Amino acid sequence: MLHCPPSSIKLLSAFAKIVCEPGWKWQKREKPMANFDLFYVWSGQGELELNGRVYEIGPGSCFLFRPNDHPSATHNPQKPLVLTYIHFDVTEQVDLIPQSYRILNETVDFENLLSRYVRLFLVKTYAAEEEAQLILKQLMIHLLRVDYEGPKERKASNQLTEEIHEVANFIRQNPSIAHRVEELAQRAQLSPRYFSIKFKDIIGTSVQTYLIRTRIERAQHLLMHAGMNVTEVADALGYRDIFFFSRQFKQYTGKSPSEIR
Repeated sequence: MLHCPPSSIKLLSAFAKIVCEPGWKWQKREKPMANFDLFYVWSGQGELELNGRVYEIGPGSCFLFRPNDHPSATHNPQKPLVLTYIHFDVTEQVDLIPQSYRILNETVDFENLLSRYVRLFLVKTYAAEEEAQLILKQLMIHLLRVDYEGPKERKASNQLTEEIHEVANFIRQNPSIAHRVEELAQRAQLSPRYFSIKFKDIIGTSVQTYLIRTRIERAQHLLMHAGMNVTEVADALGYRDIFFFSRQFKQYTGKSPSEIR
């Protein structure tokens, strides 16, 4: 669903966030699903069967049922399910569809989108349908990102991930500073060695490579949009040797600074 425009998403009337009644159960249908159904568990315990496979479900369990699926479910009456479901169709052929099931560990953004979707129609917000289509597209992108990127960022705790991203953002905001790994590690309150390891795990590149790439990207911007010459850009970004700057620039971009300018 990655390349389908939001306008191709057909909203259906069946959607809600509900607390399931103690005696609730989802009977197996005689006919298969006729459309897509995004099914997310906020809390509670239960069991869901999908096309012959049984899943234990709880907080963060997320399904995307597809046309022709055969789901059924029950729950623990002492720990009733709180869930959101959203039925929809897609009017164009889809190229990528999220997997049928995953457990979401990072739930804040996803749950905010789900809540926003339901609220849109409760208060009959202006342009609710258009925004709802955009939200559903965001939800599908979120699921595809989880499916394809895997647990890369979830290897670290939420706090550690945020600290590493804060340092990466600090580097991008201050490309002219000659950052030292020891100082960056201190900013994240980590040892230099552990900081370097987790930075590469979370950001996907080494600290040194990120430092150089950020500086070169800023140099490209200054050369192309700020009207500065090569010497001025090298000086602004803390390069003492213009020949070293030109060599490093060409190594990362494939062109010399003068060609870019």
